[in-house]
This record gives sequence, structure tokens and C-alpha cells, in this order.
Amino acid sequence: MSRAKAVYDWFDTRLDLENGQTFLGKAFPAEDSFLLGEVALFCFLLLILSGVFLGFFFEPSTSDVEYDGSVQKFQGEEMPEAFVSVLHITYDVPFGMFIRRLHHWAAHLFVASIGLHMLRVFFTGAYRNPREPNWIVGTGLAALSMGAAYTGYALPFDEFAATATSIGYNLTISIPLAGDFLGQVVFGGEFPSSATIPRLYFLHVLVIPAAIAVGLAVHMAILIRQKHTEAPRDGDVTAGRQTVDEDDDDIIIGLPAFPNQAAVSAVVFFVTAATLSALAGLLPVHNVAEYGPNDPAATPALIMPDWFLMWVYGFLKLLPQISFNIGPAHINGEFVGGIVLPGLVFAAVALWPFIDRTEPTHFTADPLDRAWQTGVGVAAVAFIMIASIAGMNNILADQVLGTTTNVVNPILTAALLVVPPVFGGITYLLLRDGEPAPSQEGDVAADGGAVDERTASTESEENG
Repeated sequence: MSRAKAVYDWFDTRLDLENGQTFLGKAFPAEDSFLLGEVALFCFLLLILSGVFLGFFFEPSTSDVEYDGSVQKFQGEEMPEAFVSVLHITYDVPFGMFIRRLHHWAAHLFVASIGLHMLRVFFTGAYRNPREPNWIVGTGLAALSMGAAYTGYALPFDEFAATATSIGYNLTISIPLAGDFLGQVVFGGEFPSSATIPRLYFLHVLVIPAAIAVGLAVHMAILIRQKHTEAPRDGDVTAGRQTVDEDDDDIIIGLPAFPNQAAVSAVVFFVTAATLSALAGLLPVHNVAEYGPNDPAATPALIMPDWFLMWVYGFLKLLPQISFNIGPAHINGEFVGGIVLPGLVFAAVALWPFIDRTEPTHFTADPLDRAWQTGVGVAAVAFIMIASIAGMNNILADQVLGTTTNVVNPILTAALLVVPPVFGGITYLLLRDGEPAPSQEGDVAADGGAVDERTASTESEENG
């Protein structure tokens, strides 16, 4: 068998490339945990809509212009045009502050919902054969969502955002051999330059959103081809016009895509929009007027990234300062802590289905019945949480413990190395020695849950 044929067969067994199906015939399991993915999708839609509004008024330029707006302390000052336009959006454009806040919280919920969705998929084993491709796509979407948030973070070009963004620039140029070239491409040269904001704006509003849109389309296409996983059935299920055996994965039990699932999705969309609107109306976001425009000669007292990048910042805080050469390549602590270690984390996540290899599996699993996999998941969550706490080591030391970071850092380093395997090991021992939790029937509809292959609410699982 040729290598190309082997690759084709691998995808064919997972995506059923030889056969097609109609979307309206797709069945969606009646479990609300699957809706975390829809929350992410709707957040992305709201990000696009709010971003279009903001794009009408934002000026991606660092050229100085005279400010003439509602913020009195900046009246008549020469400031970067990007900063001035954000002030204009926030204080002078009708609904500008609300839309800017909505955009902010939608970005945070977008990242959070992807993360929670991936945790749900991980702990229930929904990534297993034949669904490895969608897990890889989802991992890429998680990385892209963080990249989108980072590039948008810099655009106001205020003192806080510009200083925080410079960390990303330093990480980029720390890449051996290619760092200076990537710094020119992404940041337009030494940060900040006149090309920095236009480059990041281009990435934020076009390149990364386009990549996310393609990723979401691929994710949904694979999902439609492979069909949703289902929770294990507690015995044979009688519904609709036939009885389905407990272990029969040829029939998918759930709600038809239209009109049932479409109605559920509409509710999820409006709940998501309402939640983000409430957050935008009640909670403030980054106050650019308080920090003022970028000043290369000054540094804010407290600089840190958003929560979803805090774990990367924690690596940088804890890693000792190192510097050495391997041939023509120069290796330093910023490269190891900011590029290598996060890269290894994402690589481990993406490759996990190939570590936990199984035969083709349709049904999800109870996390309590997966001792070592759940143990690894608990260890990973503990690892990221401790690294995130390390990213806030100055707050922990000064405001919580009343000491210095020199005292706290060794403790956090030890915790990062010791606590995750301990938590993972305890979880493994408890689940290995404990009684398996009884499987639960995932709210399978007994009357309207439609299990007949001839109806729109069931599917034939041809690819195992």
C-alpha cells in the first residue's frame, strides 16, 4: 500500500469520504454539555459584528494628532491616532463604550468556552478514534483565539497595552535564527515602530479571523461527517418507531437539526448575547484614559497579560535567566519559557489522541471510569493553574503574603514540578481502587427523541 493511499484510508475511516449525507438529517444528542462549542461559535459571530462597528471608527496609526474630545485632561495634546480613536469610540461615539465592552467580553468568553469545551471533550474521551482530526482542529482554534486576543490587546496603543505587547515582541525576536525576520513581519521592526499597529491590526481583523473562520468551518464539516458522540445508553432504548440496542452505534439518538436543534441553538445564541450584553453594561474594561498614550520612557507599575496567557507569563517568571549558543543559534530564557514550553504544551494537547489510542469508539466515557486519563487531565489543569499563579507572583508576594518574589518563586517552582503529578497520582489511585460510577442515560427522549433511520432526527453511523 502506498503512503498516499494509507493517508487517504486513515481519513476515509474517520470522515467517510466515499459517502455523503444531508445536514437536516443530522441528529444532535440531547445533552447541553455539547452546547459549549455553540457558545464559542456565537461569541465569534458577535466578535465579528462588534468588530465591524469598531472598525468604522478605529485608526490603525501611530502618527500624532491633536485630541479634541470629551476627556478634558487630554484636550489639545498631540497623541497617537490609534489612542485618540479609541478615546473617541469610548466617549464620543453613540453606544461606542457598550460595543467596545461587548467586544472585550465576547473575546474572553470565546477563549473560555473553547477551553471548557476541550476539557469536556477530554474528560469524556470524545476525542478518541475516529475523532482525532477534530481534536487537532480544536487545538488550533484555541491557539488562534489567543492570538486574536493578543493582537487586539495592543491596538489602543495606551501605556499599559503597549508595554504588555512588547513582551510578545521580545519573545518573537528571541527565536533563534528567524527571530529578527519574524519581528519585521509581525511587528514591522523594532517595537514600537510606525508599522506595529497597522501590522497587528491587519492580523487582528483579517488574517486571524479568516483562519478561525476556516477552522470553524472545517470543525463543523468534520462533525457533520462523523456525527456527535453519545453518552452511554443504560440498556436498550425504545423511542420513535423502533428499539435500539444498548451498544448499537449504527443509530444516533437525538434531536433533528431542524427544527428541534435549530430552536435550541437560537436559545443558546440569545442567552449568550444577553450574558455578554449584561457584562458589557455592568462591568468596565481596560481604561485607556487612565493609562494614557504609549510613552517609551515610562513603564506602568503592574504589567501582566490577560488570564488566558497568564500561564505563559508564569513560565517566564519562574524560568532562570539562561543564555547559551548551539552553533549559530542563540538560546535564552525568553525563548525557552515563552516559545518552547508553551509550544510543548500545545503539542502535547494536539497529540494526546494518538497517545490514548483506541479502536473506533462512538460513545463517550464516564471520567470516573478512566483512571489514568482523568489523572493526566487533573495534573494538566493543576499545572496550568500553578503556572498562571506564577504569572501573578508579584501580587501574591506583595499583596497577599507580604514578602518578595525572591521568596515566592522557589515555592512556586517546586509546586509547578511537584503538585501536578501528586494530584494526578491521587486521582488515578482513587479512581482505580474505587467503585465505578453507574452510567447514566443522557436524557434520551423516550417519545420524541426519534431513533428511526428514516426520520430527520437519526443518523446511520457508517464509519464506526
